[in-house]
Amino acid sequence: MDGLDKAAVDRAEAKDFSLGGKPMRPRDAATLILLDRSGDQVRVLMGRRHHKHAFMPGRFVFPGGRTDPADSRIPVASGLHPDEERRLIGTGSRATAARARAVAMSAIRETYEEAGLLIGEKGAFSTAAKDWQGFVEHGVCPSLSGLRYIARAVTPPRRVRRFDTRFLAAWRDDVAVELPDGGPTHELEELVWLPIPEAKETEVPLITCTILDDLEARLKVDPDLAPGAPVPFYAMRRNRFERTLV
Repeated sequence: MDGLDKAAVDRAEAKDFSLGGKPMRPRDAATLILLDRSGDQVRVLMGRRHHKHAFMPGRFVFPGGRTDPADSRIPVASGLHPDEERRLIGTGSRATAARARAVAMSAIRETYEEAGLLIGEKGAFSTAAKDWQGFVEHGVCPSLSGLRYIARAVTPPRRVRRFDTRFLAAWRDDVAVELPDGGPTHELEELVWLPIPEAKETEVPLITCTILDDLEARLKVDPDLAPGAPVPFYAMRRNRFERTLV
């Protein structure tokens, strides 16, 4: 999510005030940073958004999108690691295990829809939920145990669309099925695996580049992404962007 792109904020202000200028509550969203460590360098999966999209057209992004609270009720082969769950739950009146699980599950669902990658374990899986029928058809039960919480960012105020995005990571080893033609939604025009330094040089939103910086630094001291590590949180406070650890 382009949460820290100030130029985009400025361009959107007039449009936002046409809606009455009322601050919008950010919607929960999740993004999955899929990592491949099979070569000399860790590579990250990026996809280019279609140029006809109203939101970040033509930009390279991680698979992701809006969280559906109903995702929390989908059965899984294994849940979040307890230390990761505590971090993802956070604090406040809306901090619940169900919300954290929905966020994590939406990252997996969106990765299937946009990139055609099904994260989980091969085996019997059944659900009536429409958005999860791809997992049913390919015999993959979703699994959350390999997910790691990497960062959180809230889109600044006075934007037409605002998201409270959690950036999660998983290894390519966690992918049970890779569909050759990508995801069914075709939201991403091209999918590429790039070393992190190269990924930062593509047409990425500023927040994406910032998260890649954080991830690169973490991998240098924690190459296996151990569970429960502190997470950077980016948000605008008192009219300035701040980075805190949560």
